[in-house]
Amino acid sequence: MTRESGRLIGVAWKEKPRQPMYEAARAAISGEAGLAGDFRGAPGDRQVTILFAEDWQAACTALGETRAWTIRRANLLVEGVANPRAAGGRLIIGGAELAITGETKPCANMDRQWQGLTAALTPDWRGGVTARVLKGGEVRVGDEVRWGAGVARYIRA
Repeated sequence: MTRESGRLIGVAWKEKPRQPMYEAARAAISGEAGLAGDFRGAPGDRQVTILFAEDWQAACTALGETRAWTIRRANLLVEGVANPRAAGGRLIIGGAELAITGETKPCANMDRQWQGLTAALTPDWRGGVTARVLKGGEVRVGDEVRWGAGVARYIRA
């Protein structure tokens, strides 16, 4: 795989804040609901959150052990594709297209999950990115993930 394409290796959602994360092999993504079942999916700039496996591994390495990616509480885990570390790109995952709107900034809840995680996720956007749904569709673990043409016009200033 190249840094421009990779694959989806995890799907998860939470029904309410601070509730457990549920993992699935596939999920629907829509402009009305974000990732099906996730409480944050309302229309806006943070409908779906994406974590990059390489960044998660770097955070785990910084903390000296590996833990489940769902501790980060992101919706999608991708590998083999570069974290853009900037808003404005368009990520295509399975049948869905997502506009990258910004950084998923680590919060104090991360340290409640694992002491030191906030600091480990802070450098280089390791905590992942937020996205708005441009085109809904189904995503499945194993789907190709690739960068599409830019979407700067979709990003609010």
